[in-house]
Amino acid sequence: MAKMWAGRTTAETAKAADDFNSSVAVDGRMYREDIEGSLAHAEMLARCGIVTYEEFGEIAEGLKGILADIESGALAIDPEAEDIHMFVEAELTSRIGEAGKKLHTARSRNDQVAVDMRLYLRKECAEVTALLKALIRAVVVQAKATKDFIVPGYTHLQRAQPIVFAHHLLAYAMMFVRDAGRIGDAVRRMNVSPLGSCALAGTTYDTDRTFTAKKLGFDAACMNSIDGVSDRDFCVELISAFSLIMTHLSRFAEEVVLWTSSEFGFAELSDAYTTGSSIMPQKKNSDMAELVRGKTGRVYGDLIAMLTVLKGLPLAYNKDMQEDKECVFDALDTVKACLGIFAPMIETMKPDRDAMYRAAGKGFINATDLADYLVGKGMPFRTAYKTVGEAVSYAIKADKTLEELSLAEYKKFSELFDEDLYEAISLSACVRRRISEGGTGAASVDKQIRFAEEFAK
Repeated sequence: MAKMWAGRTTAETAKAADDFNSSVAVDGRMYREDIEGSLAHAEMLARCGIVTYEEFGEIAEGLKGILADIESGALAIDPEAEDIHMFVEAELTSRIGEAGKKLHTARSRNDQVAVDMRLYLRKECAEVTALLKALIRAVVVQAKATKDFIVPGYTHLQRAQPIVFAHHLLAYAMMFVRDAGRIGDAVRRMNVSPLGSCALAGTTYDTDRTFTAKKLGFDAACMNSIDGVSDRDFCVELISAFSLIMTHLSRFAEEVVLWTSSEFGFAELSDAYTTGSSIMPQKKNSDMAELVRGKTGRVYGDLIAMLTVLKGLPLAYNKDMQEDKECVFDALDTVKACLGIFAPMIETMKPDRDAMYRAAGKGFINATDLADYLVGKGMPFRTAYKTVGEAVSYAIKADKTLEELSLAEYKKFSELFDEDLYEAISLSACVRRRISEGGTGAASVDKQIRFAEEFAK
């Protein structure tokens, strides 16, 4: 294929250099956005009298035909093309002749790729947000079903206090709500049009950048043309948001792996989201959760790669920036795949109420409530803390739970203990009495469910 930039050089580029330079295998996915941006640009050229309306009609018809042919499979993107921009322009020129050569007036591939990226990522971010909401809805399904499943809450991966399983699940819903907010914030900052910045300095033609910005759904045109072609903050910001999504998925995945182990036994995954062993017939492995956990590092790597590409670049455009697409597309694809598998995996998970309750009965997780009981009797909290600590130490040596100690044994530690202590330290009472905002009490959990459900509509 003839080079669109031929003229300055006469020698033919080495095949190896052409292959190394080419990005069409990566940026070819933006063909819709490239054509969408070109249509808006061509219309602006006609409105400003830079091309005739007749020429605009030819260009528009040709571009729409290329789009239709690519999507139908009638036209394959040429792997020998330098990039998607050159492929579309060359194909357009071969179809409509001289009018096609006028399309690139008052723009450069520098602003062209920048606008394509923003258009493409804006659309994809809407899909990521939809996937996040689908996962939140899956969490809500489980939360509604487990509002009275008592389970140990953990700190330092040791049993700490009794909670309901729904409360634990909803912590992840809140993370995913924040993730969606970060995506939205990034899109708002990204939603300015670089089209018309040209190579870096703008153009001598009297163009209308506000028209193309509005035509393409942007909030405004970027104010500085150098920034317009060299800005990739939005790529960093999006991969950063994707990395946090993966952090949350990875934490959730780790807990799924633990919950579904024989040691915990808190839940079972559907056969549809597990695999077996090639040698051990008894195995049911939570491979989908493990893969999500593993793929997190991949997205982190994309973020570091993107930052490294940008960290030493002088203004304005440099060829290094061609690497932006591999980073952001890989992170995007990975996040979408992980969210897509995670939601149905969680929704079809089967929590085991009895196993959770048995675990909650161990580890003295009602000790804080026993201390609160003494505080209610007038003992200062620090004194109550020490008194209960001594009772726990005694129970461990006696191989008993707090519920199994007799009142006489309790009286050894304080005369404030009475028969009502047993009701105070029952697991259901421990959960029920946690009435503070955001806690594990029923009213709070219901409020969290309503919030998550409303957000994810």
